[in-house]
Amino acid sequence: MFHFYPGTLSYSLGSIGCDFRCKHCQNWQIAHAIAADYFLEMIKVPPEETVENAIKNGCVSITLTYNEPTIWIEYALDLFPLAKEKGLYTGFVTNGYITRQALDMLSPYMDAYRVDVKAFRKESYKRITGIYDFSPILDATTWAFHDYKMHVEIVTLVIPGVNDADRELRSIAAWIKDSLSPKTPWHVTRFYPYLHFKDIPPTPVETLEKAREIGFEEGLEFVYIGNVVGHDGENTYCPKCKKLVIGRYGYQITAMHQTNGKCDYCGENLNIRS
Repeated sequence: MFHFYPGTLSYSLGSIGCDFRCKHCQNWQIAHAIAADYFLEMIKVPPEETVENAIKNGCVSITLTYNEPTIWIEYALDLFPLAKEKGLYTGFVTNGYITRQALDMLSPYMDAYRVDVKAFRKESYKRITGIYDFSPILDATTWAFHDYKMHVEIVTLVIPGVNDADRELRSIAAWIKDSLSPKTPWHVTRFYPYLHFKDIPPTPVETLEKAREIGFEEGLEFVYIGNVVGHDGENTYCPKCKKLVIGRYGYQITAMHQTNGKCDYCGENLNIRS
């Protein structure tokens, strides 16, 4: 999450299982696993210990990720209140397929919601994930943003021949602007062949650059290129004065010119929690 306490560490945890069966899943060994088969290999970490480890390692937040955190929501509901008591921020890296009731339970304790919007056509979603109706994902994301005031960032893995048509990308960008905010970050990331999509070539960088351009054309202020280390599209530029405010190289911060979420040069609101 580029706009959520940039430059800080987040203590990240994963489990096993998922409610999707994405054809390109890079974590399929855990996401597609069956709990009973891995019971003896799993490590039980009490929530109190997780909070202690996060603080001990200098983290400012705890993030549930790697597999779908919604399916082990019970752990989040035990963990996040303890984390908040110790001054830690909390978040999900999620596919967004969650009910209103579940999100309502999490909302008092969750700060950040980084969600995949994998496509914008039912056929594309079905091909990628196995689910056809993706409207619950859009609904949950708007609730997280508007009703629960969570920090939201959107990621779209751009897969050649699957969801890379200009019209589909433009629809995603327009939805982010209209349903969330022009300042909501959109990450268009590079696909690499994996699992059942191993015969699809990597996304051309030119396609990602076009997607970024589309995002700007639709009125988004922060569009990032992911999985291309060293690309200028990793950096944050002020939408008003156009100056570099956060420089990045992969996971490294190379420049920081924002204070309390505002541009150091012109004072523009950058929608950065800092």
